[in-house]
Amino acid sequence: MAFLHHQPQLCLGFDIAKHTITVCDGATTRTIANQRRAIRALLKSYKQIDLVVCEPTGGHEGLLLEECLRAGIACHRADTLRVKSFIRSFGTQGKSDAIDAGMLCAYGRERWVKLPLWQAPDVDEVRLRALVRRRQELIATKVAEKNRAKAPGSRDLAASFKAVIKVVERQIQVINAEIRELIANSNTLKQRAAICTAMDSLGPIVAAKLLAGLPELGSMTRRQAAALAGVAPHPNDSGLKKGYRKIRGGRPEVRSTLFMPALRAAAGKGEFAAFYKRLRANGKKPMVAIAAVMRKIIVTLNARLRDALIPQS
Repeated sequence: MAFLHHQPQLCLGFDIAKHTITVCDGATTRTIANQRRAIRALLKSYKQIDLVVCEPTGGHEGLLLEECLRAGIACHRADTLRVKSFIRSFGTQGKSDAIDAGMLCAYGRERWVKLPLWQAPDVDEVRLRALVRRRQELIATKVAEKNRAKAPGSRDLAASFKAVIKVVERQIQVINAEIRELIANSNTLKQRAAICTAMDSLGPIVAAKLLAGLPELGSMTRRQAAALAGVAPHPNDSGLKKGYRKIRGGRPEVRSTLFMPALRAAAGKGEFAAFYKRLRANGKKPMVAIAAVMRKIIVTLNARLRDALIPQS
């Protein structure tokens, strides 16, 4: 991950909607159309822009990110929950495009040291994320239909439930095939997936989900990897009290993906089975040991992918 090395003199905050963009430079606020020509003209109107901060808005921020990349302007796509907490810290109760743009500008000026800069993703990685996301949606639909089929009074609709489940299962198979084909035809994804599946606990689909949900793997420290995956234990201490440490935050889809490989270790299978057994022998609760295995998996995988990027001398 890349970061700024010098404090930004001019930081722009962008609140992005489908058709409009509200931008604040700390002194003035204005609204422009969310169109390439308008964005390009806005960026050119400033002599020097050190940092642009925006939020993810379902892809509507794409044009801005592309134009910033084209102009060589550093850009950070902020985590929405962190920005909301930042805004609440000022006691701000109102919400408008202008307020959000101003707060994004202030967020960039104050937190710039720890803000990773957005980098253009690999085209294959974007496609993989879309396929994995669609697969999760189909699985959720399948589970919902199965639950409806088990509900009281659903016997008369059994044929409908069965038909929908069959169609969804067929679509899941199609998505699985597309994921395998994409990975096989991409040199980068193929290498990274091979490293993942070399780990005894990870299959092809789990590997694809981890690569899609955590593309930063291999470029982070062990603590960053654990925190981003949502498996880092956070302290809960106050004075003499030593509270129970819990895992939270991070990306929930990555954490849920790691759960099944950890259960495999708990069942005595895979390369982390001995690690789980040792934790239980030391008195750790089952769920604490499973969480530790999840953390061990992502930290080990991050290290292996990182080592694969180091050129051999």
